[in-house]
Amino acid sequence: MGDVVGESKVDFGALAALHKWPSLANQRRLDREPYQIIEGTLDDCISAFMSKPAATRHLYEIRTVAQPPLVTEILSSEHVIELSRLREFL
Repeated sequence: MGDVVGESKVDFGALAALHKWPSLANQRRLDREPYQIIEGTLDDCISAFMSKPAATRHLYEIRTVAQPPLVTEILSSEHVIELSRLREFL
C-alpha cells in the first residue's frame, strides 16, 4: 500500500459528515438509520471521530465524496482510524 499512498492525494478539506448509529448494549441497531452528529471537512470529522472513546468508535461512520483509491463514500471506523494515521504523511 506504500506505493498507493505515495501517489495518492486525499483532500482532507472535502465536505463530510460524521454519523452515529443508534445502539443498544454498545451494538448497532440495524433496524434504525444512523443520524448526523457534525458536518464539516473530512479533517474535522476525522478529528471528532478520534475524540470518541475507542470502545464506541464502531458506532460511527463518516460520509463524504469518494476519492479513490483511499476514500470511499462511507468510511467505517477501521477506515477512519487508518486515514487518521495516514493524514500525517499525506
